[in-house]
Amino acid sequence: MFWRNYDYKLTLGVFFLLSLLVLALLSFFSPYDPVKWLQVQRDLPPSWPHILGTNSKGQDVFWEATFAIRNSLIIALIAASVSRIIALVVGFVAGHKGGTVDRMAMSLTDGILVLPLIMMLVLVASIMKGKLELWGLGILLAFFGWPWDARTIRAQVLSLRERDFTKTSILSGKGTLAIVFGEYFPHITPLLFSTVLNNMTWSISSEITLAVLGLNRLEVPTLGTMLYWAIRRQALLLGYWWWVFTPVALTIILLIGLYFVSIGLCESGNLTLSRK
Repeated sequence: MFWRNYDYKLTLGVFFLLSLLVLALLSFFSPYDPVKWLQVQRDLPPSWPHILGTNSKGQDVFWEATFAIRNSLIIALIAASVSRIIALVVGFVAGHKGGTVDRMAMSLTDGILVLPLIMMLVLVASIMKGKLELWGLGILLAFFGWPWDARTIRAQVLSLRERDFTKTSILSGKGTLAIVFGEYFPHITPLLFSTVLNNMTWSISSEITLAVLGLNRLEVPTLGTMLYWAIRRQALLLGYWWWVFTPVALTIILLIGLYFVSIGLCESGNLTLSRK
C-alpha cells in the first residue's frame, strides 16, 4: 500500500529545508546591506513593511535572517563536504585494507575522538578571533567533524568486505578502486547522505555556540551572531521578543529538517539493503 510506504518524516524534512533554502535565496534580493547599522528605525515590532520587526542595530530582522540562514548553510555545507572526503578516504581504506593500515587509521581517528571537541574549537576560535571567514570556520569544523563518521563507514565496509560479491570481485581480478567505487559505494550512499546531514547539524550547533561566546566574526550575520547580538542587547528583557524568536525558530526548523531527512534516508537505505 502507498500509505504504508509513505515516509512523512522525509517529506516534512525536505519541506522544511526547501523553505529555508528559498529564504536563503531571498538574501540576493535584499534591499539592505547585511553589515551596515541604522538603515531602518530601531526596535520596531513586526508590522509592514518590516514583517519580523527591526532590531536595536537598526536592521530589518527578516532580511538579516535571510543572510543568516544563507551563511549558516554555507558554513555547514563546507564543513560537511570536506569532512566527508576525509571520512570516506579513511573509512574505505581502513575497512578494505585492514591489518596495519586499519590500525594506523583508527589510531589517528581515536586520537581525535578523545579530544574535548568543543574546548578545542573554543581554543582555536579564540586564537583566530575575528579572523575566520565563512570558509575558514567551515574548514575548522570539518577538521574535527570526520572521525565518528569515518568509523561508521569503516564498519559498513568491513561488513561489505565479507559478502560474496566482494570475494567474487577479488577473484575476478578487480583492483581496490574498482571494488570500492563499483561495489561498496552504492551500498554506502544512503549512509553517506545521512552522515552529511548529521555533520551539518553538528556544524550549525557548533557555529551557534562559538558565536554566542563572541568568537565568530560578529559583523557577519549567521544564526549564531543574530542570537549573540540579541542577547548582548538584552532583547528579551526589553521586550523585543521578535529579535530572539527569529534565530531560535529558524534554528529549530533547520535542525528538525536535517534530522527528519537523515532519519528518512537511513530508513529508506535499510529498506533497500534488506530487499537486496
